[in-house]
Amino acid sequence: MNKPTVLIVEDDPPVRNLMTVTLQANDYKFITSSNAESAIMQASSHNPDIVLLDLGLPDMDGIDVIKKIRTWSNMPIVVISARSEDSDKIEALDAGADDYLTKPFSVEELLARLRAISRRLAAIKYESQTSVLKNGNITVDFAAGCAYKNGEEMHLTPIEYKLLCLLSQNIGKVLTHTFITDKIWGDSTESSLASLRVFMATLRKKLEVGDKSQYIQTHIGIGYRMLKVE
Repeated sequence: MNKPTVLIVEDDPPVRNLMTVTLQANDYKFITSSNAESAIMQASSHNPDIVLLDLGLPDMDGIDVIKKIRTWSNMPIVVISARSEDSDKIEALDAGADDYLTKPFSVEELLARLRAISRRLAAIKYESQTSVLKNGNITVDFAAGCAYKNGEEMHLTPIEYKLLCLLSQNIGKVLTHTFITDKIWGDSTESSLASLRVFMATLRKKLEVGDKSQYIQTHIGIGYRMLKVE
């Protein structure tokens, strides 16, 4: 699979240089920007595959950059920021970010996030060509409305199946509680959140083997992520 083109949006030269050297050493194509105005222009003109976005930009908050890009593109956006509070992460993810990496970050973690998104992009491309998605020993047949584990049909409730489809269609992406409940129940009330926890627990029991969280990763206070399983 060809490496994706990455737009790096970072106003701190040492951090930007670290990211460019890392991507160059790992054969990623990249373009850079040091402010929001340039980032939006680069995103619209070059249509990169992935955006690495700092929130603390000199001319506009990164959250507003996410919102602007989301008016015309679903390109994956990974926030890389020194803001480490859960509320900051939730705000960015709810605005449309796909993932959140807190500064200071390790090069290995950055590359792992890029690999995860690359796999998701490949899965999306595959899904556009077929109605069947495979992840580990789980197969989801969207056209038939069925899911299989080790080749045997899984007995899922309608809500469990909807959750599985939503997570599968966003492999590698952190989905916030609000995003999931809006998609499944049409609102994000306390009742919906409580229901989400219950249905996610029952879905996990049917997907996972033992206590190991192989498929669904919990981000406490934020949401859930479906992991890509080989």
